[in-house]
Amino acid sequence: MDLIDAMRSQPANRFYEPDPIPEDVLYRAVDAARFGPQGGNRQPVRFLIVTDPAKKAQLAEWYMQPWSVYYEQASSAGEALEAESGDTKATKAVMSKASVVAANHFAENLANVPAIIVACADLAETHPTDTDLDRLSIVGGASVYPVVQNLCLSLRNEGVATTLTTLLCMFEPQVKDLLGIPDDLATACHIAAGYPSKPFPTKLTRHPVEEIAFLDSFDRPLSS
Repeated sequence: MDLIDAMRSQPANRFYEPDPIPEDVLYRAVDAARFGPQGGNRQPVRFLIVTDPAKKAQLAEWYMQPWSVYYEQASSAGEALEAESGDTKATKAVMSKASVVAANHFAENLANVPAIIVACADLAETHPTDTDLDRLSIVGGASVYPVVQNLCLSLRNEGVATTLTTLLCMFEPQVKDLLGIPDDLATACHIAAGYPSKPFPTKLTRHPVEEIAFLDSFDRPLSS
């Protein structure tokens, strides 16, 4: 499919069919994804594709622990805003609540998603340049997440939907033990993958260009 069409219709999918993803589809997707940019072409990313029902069930159980806390908080906040009838915040809360409900459906059914792909990274090969700054280091991800996004787009090209999540990274020691991930690899994210039970969207809601891109300074928005 057209690249721009793929980019504009590749959401975090919440609803999946139970049908397995053929191995040749997964192979083609990874084959294309591996060409994503990375520092020094060190290629630190590895993908572990989990389809075993028992292992997926355990991953889903761990996922629900932090998610259930977030879901309770998000639900309470949405209900509080909805109480402000007539206020624009209430409308936004309803939209947000729908998204949260869909995300909760995803969490409750994660074990049934055909594949959970664990994106791993050899951190020794990422060479981040921001470790001495007084903030969270994020630069190392530049050698990891472009390849991950390539995989999601490659799967989209195959008609496979995905959802990227980092909640399970909270359980990295347990995940590594469960899946036999080598000690020198870190878990960067997990990707739920499968055929969507609802059509891919034709239009996603995102901030306009003028709110996210600027020329030379932040008081000069990029415009068409």
